[in-house]
Amino acid sequence: MSTAADTAPNTPAFNRSIFDDPGVLFARVDKTGDEPAAEREVVDVAVLDMNHGRANLGHESIVETLLALGRLERLRIGPIAPSFRVISYNLREHGAIPASPASRFAVVVGTGGPGALDPRMNDGVSEGSQGVLENPAWEAPLWRFFDDVLATKTTALLGICHSFGLLARWSGVARAVSRQRVNKAKSTGVVRNVLAPSARNHPWFKGFVETSGGPVIEVLDSRLFDLVPTGKGPGDLLAYEVKDGTDEPGEAVTMVELARDEEGVLPRVWGVNHHPEIGDRGLQRQRLARLEARGEVSPEWVAERREALDAWNTSAQTERHLQTTAAYTFERPLRHLIGRAAGERVSRFRRPSAR
Repeated sequence: MSTAADTAPNTPAFNRSIFDDPGVLFARVDKTGDEPAAEREVVDVAVLDMNHGRANLGHESIVETLLALGRLERLRIGPIAPSFRVISYNLREHGAIPASPASRFAVVVGTGGPGALDPRMNDGVSEGSQGVLENPAWEAPLWRFFDDVLATKTTALLGICHSFGLLARWSGVARAVSRQRVNKAKSTGVVRNVLAPSARNHPWFKGFVETSGGPVIEVLDSRLFDLVPTGKGPGDLLAYEVKDGTDEPGEAVTMVELARDEEGVLPRVWGVNHHPEIGDRGLQRQRLARLEARGEVSPEWVAERREALDAWNTSAQTERHLQTTAAYTFERPLRHLIGRAAGERVSRFRRPSAR
C-alpha cells in the first residue's frame, strides 16, 4: 500500500511511537508531480510547507499532530480502518503544489513561514523578506488549488500565519500591511485577541467563547504583517487583535472563515494569524532534539530556539488558555474532519470480516 515516497521509522524528526502503526505514513514532495499515487484505502492529508526550505518547529508540529490524529482514528475504528498518510509539499522553495484534485484530500493545512506575503517582495535583501529570495511562479497554481478546495465540499483547508495571509490575498478578504511601516513592533509571544460577534454566534466557535469565559482569548503569536479587512471577499471575520491596553478590537483581523462544512457546524476553509500548532514547551523541546539529531539544523539555530523556549515563562492559567485556543482553532476541528473522512472511506470500500 505504501510507495517509495512513504516513510515511517526513518523519519526521526517525528515521534517514533506514532509509527508503531504501519498504517500511518508520511511522504515528502519536492516537485509537483512527484507525489505518491492516491490509493483507495488510504486517507490522504496535505501539508503546504511555506518555510522555503528552512527547518521549522511549526511544520514538525503540524505533521506530527496530523499523524497522531490519524493513528487515534485508526485505533477508534479498529481492524477495518483505512491507512492514513500525511503528504508534505515543499511549496515555496521548489514550487511543489498538489497535482491531484482537492477531492483527494480530507484536510489541507498550510504552515507559517518567513518573508513577505507577496513573493514578489521577497528579494532576499529587504528587511521584510527575512533573507528569502523566491520565484513567485508558484502563486498562480496555488490560487487554482485554493479555487478547487473552495469548490470541493469534502475537503477542508486551514491556513496558519503565512498561509492565512496567502488565503487573505487569494480571497481578497484582507490586505497585508507591514507592522514596521505603521510603527508597530513584531507581534510575538502570548498576546490577546478578541472574538467578533460572528464567532460568538458561530455553531462551533461559540463554544470557544463559553470555555474561555468571554470573547477575549490568548494566542501564541509571531507575525510581522497585519491583515487589514478590505470589506470584500467571502466568509466571516471571526477575531481581531486587541487595541493596546483595551479589550476592544483593533484594525487587524486574526481569524477568518471562508466556508463552512456541509453539516453547518465546523469551519471548512479558515485561517488563523497565530500558531495553534505549537504545543507545550516539553513537546517542543522533544521536537527540537529530534531535528538536531537529524543534522538538518545548525547549532546556532538550536541554541536560539532553546533560549526562546526557556524564556516562554507563562502561568499555568495562560497555558490552559493557549490549549483552549489550540483545541478550538486547530486540533478538534481537524480530528473531527479526519475521523469523518476515515468513516466515509470505511463505509465505501470496506466491510467487516465475516465471523
